[in-house]
Amino acid sequence: MIEPFLIRAIIAGVGVAIITGAIGCFVVWRRMAYFGDSLAHSALLGVALGLVLGISTNLGTMIICSVFAILLIWLQQKKFLATDTLLGILAHAALSIGMVTLSLLERSVDLHSYLFGDILAVTNHEIYLIFFGGIFVIIFLFYNWSSFVLTTINEKLAKSEGLNTLLNQLLIMLLMTIVVAVSFRIVGLLLITSMLIIPAATARQVTNSPEAMAVVSSILGICAVMLGIYLSLHLDTPSGPSIVVASVVIFISVLFFTSLRKN
Repeated sequence: MIEPFLIRAIIAGVGVAIITGAIGCFVVWRRMAYFGDSLAHSALLGVALGLVLGISTNLGTMIICSVFAILLIWLQQKKFLATDTLLGILAHAALSIGMVTLSLLERSVDLHSYLFGDILAVTNHEIYLIFFGGIFVIIFLFYNWSSFVLTTINEKLAKSEGLNTLLNQLLIMLLMTIVVAVSFRIVGLLLITSMLIIPAATARQVTNSPEAMAVVSSILGICAVMLGIYLSLHLDTPSGPSIVVASVVIFISVLFFTSLRKN
């Protein structure tokens, strides 16, 4: 009989893989990997905010990450500094403030589980958050898929079609904040970007359309989660890094076989 904690881990992992696979395609297409990393780093301040105010850390993370995305867009429009410089300043400031705040809390905080995740300790409440947030993200992507893809592929053409490219960019960023907020317990704040990037980058090698890439990316993410959980249980390794290692193994395997096929 399968243990309840393992069932919860599998359900949560599958939910996260589906939403990170879909939104991860835009991270790869738009070359937003550094933004994803910066967003995840800033999320630690959201965790600290949640603990200080006595609210859900997921809600605190969503608030801070949303402020981060909006502030970045505003600063980009003002053209104070280059985007990568702004990301570096905002992310490291938020990360440092979050660390300092957590160190000042009177109660002890399991920082390791926030930074590197612990899918085997996921609760029913966190599963509900993952699926509620995931359903919202998937539905929103479904109804705005064409405009998001067009904005990503050719911004000038999107503008000529009457699309608000700035709004679309902001919406994609805000969807990423939701994904980070509901997913960080799975692989951790420091590794969540890998779930956005690696399955999507792997799927890109074997698909010919945006829709197929999103579906295959989610499937590969699910495979990585299952393999990562297996490795974590049988090798007694950290669950979050194990899932990322599984993703990398799948990526390398697909890269090897696609290279052989081309030759």
